[in-house]
Amino acid sequence: MSPENRLEIAVDIARHAGRLIAEAREEGGIEHRFKHGQELVTDTDVEVDTYIGERLQASFPDEHRLSEELAPDREALEHIQDMWVVDPIDGTVNFAHGLRHVAVSIGWVSGGHLKLGVVHAPFLDETFTALAGRGAWRNGEPIHASRTRKLGRCLVGTGFPHRRDSRPPLMRRLVAVLTHCQDVRRNGSAALDLCDVACGRLDAYYESVSPWDFAAGLLIAREAGARTGHLYPGPGGIPEELYGENLLVTSPALYDELGNLLRRADTSDLEPF
Repeated sequence: MSPENRLEIAVDIARHAGRLIAEAREEGGIEHRFKHGQELVTDTDVEVDTYIGERLQASFPDEHRLSEELAPDREALEHIQDMWVVDPIDGTVNFAHGLRHVAVSIGWVSGGHLKLGVVHAPFLDETFTALAGRGAWRNGEPIHASRTRKLGRCLVGTGFPHRRDSRPPLMRRLVAVLTHCQDVRRNGSAALDLCDVACGRLDAYYESVSPWDFAAGLLIAREAGARTGHLYPGPGGIPEELYGENLLVTSPALYDELGNLLRRADTSDLEPF
């Protein structure tokens, strides 16, 4: 099947999933629970994940799927040739609280490399897409990362882990960015943060997230001209493009300087909050 046909199917699945999410909010009474004590999960997450899984299985019966609800172990990831990486609701906390930054994220990986990405935001009426080597689009129109060159004019997106005890060390990075950059935005959806970098709304993004949170958005940002990578080398045992620790995605001119700033913050003697 051609990449274009794959993309068409993925977009259709994402938009239908978005309608399920919108309908669930309209109906109200969203049931939720907390996984591992602090991570919020709604019944809609599970329902939409099931729907996406059934659609992908029908169209691509021999291909694997990686999602928050269905995660192969790290060793298996090295040997899977074709795989769909899915987040049924990126921004679950936003969804449960009635906020608009919510997205369906669907990426396709072949041979360890991202080949296709779709991020659909049902409450923002935006669909971001990309094909490896072909460019990136928002609602069918080409998009491009910002050309910001000065750190002092850089608007930066980031996020924080669900575990509260994991947050204090990240305050060093936050203080460094607030001191040296224009400002910070924390919108609660990694997929949409990456798409905001892709279309120039944000100049940079850094965070540690899971593959299903960032896979599609990372390709979209890269195909829009952003520079993508990690603050530190990965440990191996997982394809680099599915490794989500210490992601850094920026307009091309800012990558090295912002990366250096964040690494210096990690080793500073500034007391975390």
